[in-house]
Amino acid sequence: MKMKRMDTINVIPFIDIMLVLLVMVLTTATFIKTGVIPVDLPDAKGSAAEHKPQELKLTIKKDGTLWIDEKTNVTLEQFEQKVVEGGKEMSVVLYSDKEAAFQNFVGVMDVLKRLNHEQLYIVTDKK
Repeated sequence: MKMKRMDTINVIPFIDIMLVLLVMVLTTATFIKTGVIPVDLPDAKGSAAEHKPQELKLTIKKDGTLWIDEKTNVTLEQFEQKVVEGGKEMSVVLYSDKEAAFQNFVGVMDVLKRLNHEQLYIVTDKK
């Protein structure tokens, strides 16, 4: 009995698998880039429910100024008031420029320590 020699490789199943993998990678890359799945929310005629913010983003810029949510310039006293309003369950996310004076960081930490606020996250750059 003589066996038939195979001189070619069937690449069609390989192409099918690669196309499926490509679709999966492109789909997940879109969600990773945006961080959220886009959704059109319905309209409501009633007023929005009052709720405390779950997260307060505080930025210490190079010149020592404090910014909340990268929009509002605040003093330490105003920052303290925002933390009191947010309550103990609110997270404070701190972005500090590496060139900013250490005293600014210490001032923020002092406010949080005085208020016994423990929900603090310090954002760093991973290199």
